[in-house]
Amino acid sequence: MVDVNIRYLDSEAPDFEPQLTQLLNVEGVFDAALSERVAGIITQVRHKGDQALLDLTRQFDRWQPQSASDLQITAEQQKNALQAISTEQLEALQHAAQRIRHYHRRQAQSSWQFTEPDGTVLGQKITPLQRVGIYVPGGKATYPSSVLMNALPARVAGVEQIVMVVPTPDGEVSPMLLAAAHITGVDSIYRVGGAQAVAALTYGTATLPKVDKIVGPGNVYVAEAKRQVYGTVGLDMLAGPSEILIICDGQTDPRWIALDLFSQAEHDEMAQSILLCPDADYIASVQAAINEWLPEMERRAVIEQSLARRGALIKVPNLDAAVELANRIAPEHLELSVADPEALLEGVRHAGAIFMGRHTPEALGDYCAGSNHVLPTAGSARFASPLGVYDFQKRTSIIHCSPAGSRALALTASVLARSEGLTAHARSAECRVEDDSRQ
Repeated sequence: MVDVNIRYLDSEAPDFEPQLTQLLNVEGVFDAALSERVAGIITQVRHKGDQALLDLTRQFDRWQPQSASDLQITAEQQKNALQAISTEQLEALQHAAQRIRHYHRRQAQSSWQFTEPDGTVLGQKITPLQRVGIYVPGGKATYPSSVLMNALPARVAGVEQIVMVVPTPDGEVSPMLLAAAHITGVDSIYRVGGAQAVAALTYGTATLPKVDKIVGPGNVYVAEAKRQVYGTVGLDMLAGPSEILIICDGQTDPRWIALDLFSQAEHDEMAQSILLCPDADYIASVQAAINEWLPEMERRAVIEQSLARRGALIKVPNLDAAVELANRIAPEHLELSVADPEALLEGVRHAGAIFMGRHTPEALGDYCAGSNHVLPTAGSARFASPLGVYDFQKRTSIIHCSPAGSRALALTASVLARSEGLTAHARSAECRVEDDSRQ
């Protein structure tokens, strides 16, 4: 038994607002000098290419690649990984892949067109991206689930080439990562991580190809590098530390809730785990369960620091108030651990993913429920969505005017263009009508 230092807040207390602001503040996650350090790494990769990747890998990942070819994992190594994992692990990867693929196929979009009465055709052309880079974390833990979640939607979308980068501290490569890559059909894998991997995917080197879009979560260096290269390359999102917010009516086994809070806290010391509940006695029972179960956790030190830094147990007056507060927080993961989650669902506006009922822990979504676990963080669920097939497809407008349609639109375009002082626009629309009238 331990006594975990986790905030207890009351949403009706006079000082709640400043305490909530402090709790949600993520500015302290990023070092003030981080941007400059990342910019230096990006410049180094742009100017020195493969040599920079070799130097930075030796510096940060604690192994000594001798040449750029050492950075690449061969297709044979991927295939051999299937024999290096247990039958149970292989079946779990295949089962999760099947469910993720099935879910994401429903997201696929198709091109469409319609014809107006005058013969003008309007529409939208859907085109998959040509080459995508997926970043898979490999520092504090390895995440074969991230391979599945990033590569499978890209494959469903029809992406031609998937390039995977993953850091390999001490030169060790997880067979589970390679097996997941083989199952999903990743085309090439490079043992490069951090800001240098993002830079290499953005600008290309002699060994790593330049991609059209980079997806996948990483540490603060990865997030900052993605922010700096955005515009030169497409991005999925700028992800911060992982988050879970649980709304509970006080009837779920408190041990379950404690473990659900742990499930995000164990990711990182800056991850955030929050419980909202109207029952103060129940909150106390969850605190007791946290104290009881923490010593059994393999990642105890990380969990303890995470809960102390950014965790909270918050008493709210009722479940409606809990939903209102959850919308303000806009969490990455939202658990509705209540008797009737459907009754609360309609009121939820902002969350990356919603887990309904007492028997749907967030962990199922991380691995095998089928939905994607790459989700908006740090309140960005107010405007952002989970990674999906649509992130790997472009939408291009199609406009094909008939002569009659061109004449009908020219007057409107002319009036609007001249009101903006763009007379060349106006004359471009008008000239076809004038020329047609002379014929």
